[in-house]
Amino acid sequence: MSSPLTALRGGLRWVSFVLLALLIATPLAQIVMRSIFNVPMSGAEELTRYFLICVVFLAAPLVTLDGAQIGMEEFQARIPPRPRWWLQLGIEVAGIAFFGFMAVAAGVTISNNLRNQTATLEMPFWLFMAPLVVGMALLSLETFMRLQHTWQRKRPEDKHTVLT
Repeated sequence: MSSPLTALRGGLRWVSFVLLALLIATPLAQIVMRSIFNVPMSGAEELTRYFLICVVFLAAPLVTLDGAQIGMEEFQARIPPRPRWWLQLGIEVAGIAFFGFMAVAAGVTISNNLRNQTATLEMPFWLFMAPLVVGMALLSLETFMRLQHTWQRKRPEDKHTVLT
């Protein structure tokens, strides 16, 4: 499972880079078209919003992979190791449940709105909401992988907070 998961993470990283580039390029193109050629790009705002949604939800599993989610490290660092380990396990279990619930809820929402579309670009609603479903499912998977890692270590992750 490690090799396909590593390939998925690498692909997700590249997709996130491309989405970030598109997120920057779309408003830039709108400014150039409007300022230089006096021709506004129809739907640029909606397309930019879509790229923002995509990059946020599709890159979120990579944030969890790197351990960069907000975890109140300052608070955790003050807890003795054994209770901190249990707390970390609880946080990860709660994360799996929450992200899994959000993926299912978004899937149900999509299935209830299959005929709807966005206002300006008339993008199908399922395409607009797909990054939420995929992102939450992958967040649930990455959080499960962190839970498995924490469980196998039998001790909490070290918390080092440097205040500058």
